Amino acid sequence: MSTLAWQKSSYCAEGNSCLNLAVAPDRTIRLRESEDPDITLTTTPAHLGTFIRAAKAGAFDHLAP
Repeated sequence: MSTLAWQKSSYCAEGNSCLNLAVAPDRTIRLRESEDPDITLTTTPAHLGTFIRAAKAGAFDHLAP
């Protein structure tokens, strides 16, 4: 398996848990949390785009405490 080039979120503050993203050789998107890098979520660019647009539109606001 090739080594992925992980990018850290620009919203990450020093010392906090951060979201990391990488593009795999098969063009899938990999997401992980910096505090637990062995667990990754794999998705496609299209599905990630749909999720981001839905989050920006408030589709998940009812889930907040």
